[in-house]
Amino acid sequence: MRVLVQRVSSASVSVDGEIVGAIAPESQGLLAFVGVTHDDDAGKARRLAEKLWQLRILEDEKSAADTNAPILVVSQFTLYADTVKGRRPSWNAAAPGAVAEPLVETFVNDLRQLGAQVEAGVFGAHMQVELVNDGPVTLLLEL
Repeated sequence: MRVLVQRVSSASVSVDGEIVGAIAPESQGLLAFVGVTHDDDAGKARRLAEKLWQLRILEDEKSAADTNAPILVVSQFTLYADTVKGRRPSWNAAAPGAVAEPLVETFVNDLRQLGAQVEAGVFGAHMQVELVNDGPVTLLLEL
């Protein structure tokens, strides 16, 4: 499982022109793109949720847990793209939807159980993501 996290001052995700999740403008939060691979499980989802919740990348080296910063989660199978050969990415390392979707949901639920204010995109949908990266700060979390 991979989480590409960005510190943002605002972000939103839309499906068919309708906003389905957002971090309000000027309220620092985290945008988390989540990718799942074949050997991931609920334990990894839990550990990554805890890591994201405690990650000290907000202002004054605080975490979302310290500030109750909102988190927007967007599923993103392309985090497992293989671009080593040729001009066309391979998606073989990305888990199929039947495996990935429940783990993304587990990740979101684990964040909520930790106390996070979480909104999310729609798994498998064509989404438009808008964001203002604050810093910029972008990190890749893996276990």
